[in-house]
Amino acid sequence: MSKSKVLVVGSGAREHALAEKLATSPKVERVFCAPGNAGTAIVAENVPIGIDELDKLVQFAKASNIGLTVVGPEAPLCAGIVDRFQSAGLRIFGPTAAAARIEGDKAYAKRLMRAAYVPTAEARIFDRYADARAYVATRDDGLVVKAAGLAAGKGVIVCSSSAEAILALEQMMVKREFGDAGSTVVVEELLQGPEVSVHALIDGRTIYLLDSAQDHKRLGDGDIGPNTGGMGAYSPAPVATSEVLAIVERDVLVPIVDALRGDGAPYGGILYVGLMMTPGGPKVLEFNCRFGDPEAEVLLPRLNYDLFDVLSAVVDGKLADMEIQWDSRAAVSVVMASEGYPAKPQIGKVISGLDSARRLPDVHVYHAGTKRVENLVVSSSGRVLAVTGLGETIQSAKKAAYSGVEKIQFEGATFRRDIADKATSCI
Repeated sequence: MSKSKVLVVGSGAREHALAEKLATSPKVERVFCAPGNAGTAIVAENVPIGIDELDKLVQFAKASNIGLTVVGPEAPLCAGIVDRFQSAGLRIFGPTAAAARIEGDKAYAKRLMRAAYVPTAEARIFDRYADARAYVATRDDGLVVKAAGLAAGKGVIVCSSSAEAILALEQMMVKREFGDAGSTVVVEELLQGPEVSVHALIDGRTIYLLDSAQDHKRLGDGDIGPNTGGMGAYSPAPVATSEVLAIVERDVLVPIVDALRGDGAPYGGILYVGLMMTPGGPKVLEFNCRFGDPEAEVLLPRLNYDLFDVLSAVVDGKLADMEIQWDSRAAVSVVMASEGYPAKPQIGKVISGLDSARRLPDVHVYHAGTKRVENLVVSSSGRVLAVTGLGETIQSAKKAAYSGVEKIQFEGATFRRDIADKATSCI
């Protein structure tokens, strides 16, 4: 049996989880990660090429005879990395730039949902601050203000009053704290209910739902503080019953995939749907064109199937032949972040206890923002590690995850202590 070389593009915990899972495949000869981190270096060979250096990535894939490239983050997908690789005759997992626009342009996604009658929050789209401010000033209920462009998962501000919403508009449209991403904003009604993350593999026509997960976006316990890229996750999510998933497939995924195809952007890859379970049923909060992070860190450890085969089936248009199996155990992942995250993370802190945590049974330690300096591992970004535990129940998985967290130390380490508590309240 011939084996393939695989390239994973990205440097976070999601990419570490992808690289680790792909490295276990008997069909994979070698895994490369560009640029990777101190954790991916354990399971793959890091390549010093940035995620925005598309030409260099194509050249490396050609020169190294890469059989499959897997793209982790959204930025290179929205920048057209898939289009570049496909034009060069290279196999790559992920949507084209036109299809990835469903994440890269929230205004476009909202318009597409409206046209396809996908259930979502009522919203208005603005590209002038004065117009947005005038609209917000007339509202007396909660609102969500979103930067329309890519903002690394941080361009969403939940506001309990019109005054807070006006401040959010100033941050985005006047002070330009999110750069060009905030030049257009989406102002939505504030939906209430539990959130759930649904991922679906799509090969253009076939849709295959993966098991459910739930993210924790707010920085602090009890869902307080600013939105972050994610402070932890668990899988499966009890609120995502088989009946709910059937509704999501029928009312969200089928119409949005059809709408993208009708818009000249057939979707291939993984499509993430962030949902709010409202009293009126599930409504879409956002679409992402890649695996969620930290959702990937709870989904991939539960995947009892060769990930290389799964991703290859999507690339080759053979998803209809798949029958994916899942570990019956639950998974809980706790993100350890830098002091000051997300506003001003303090990085460069030496991390200890990684080996001790990794040796614990049913514990995975995924590196999110780390680098090696001589013989030390130090923090290099806001989110530093994602520690995942597996267990027969959500409670035992949580216990395993926090046992790993307790083994790891770095100055100013910040993490939530209530990850997955909301799961047990749903049971």
